[in-house]
Amino acid sequence: MKVILGLGCDRNTSLTTLNTAVEQSLAMAGLDKSAVGGVASIDKKNDETAILQLAADHAWSLTFYPAEQLAQVPVPNPSEVVRKYMGTPAVAEAAALLAAGVGSELLLEKHKYRGEDGKNATVSIASISKKRTRHEDR
Repeated sequence: MKVILGLGCDRNTSLTTLNTAVEQSLAMAGLDKSAVGGVASIDKKNDETAILQLAADHAWSLTFYPAEQLAQVPVPNPSEVVRKYMGTPAVAEAAALLAAGVGSELLLEKHKYRGEDGKNATVSIASISKKRTRHEDR
């Protein structure tokens, strides 16, 4: 099964913090990095060094969406704080679902991690397989 990682983070989050958040999220979903088919985020993060470096390090495709498009995706954990600053109630969950395509589902809702740099990173994981569930893949 291939998955998409939806990513969000504070401005200037370190690659170490983002990597740790991704590793924790994949472990919680019972997956490893070989399952990742790509990453997605909001277009306001298209210059975020840690996101760009993470995708490049693993040769993962990287997709950015405008807030208006993310705001149309129903998510289980909308945030008014995120809406205030980003213009959409969700970044990681919505980006993962959009990039995974029609029929996708969240295998992991937003996992928040605060790194030693004091920055927050959020990761959501969406399955791009409609025929299998995460329980069948374990």
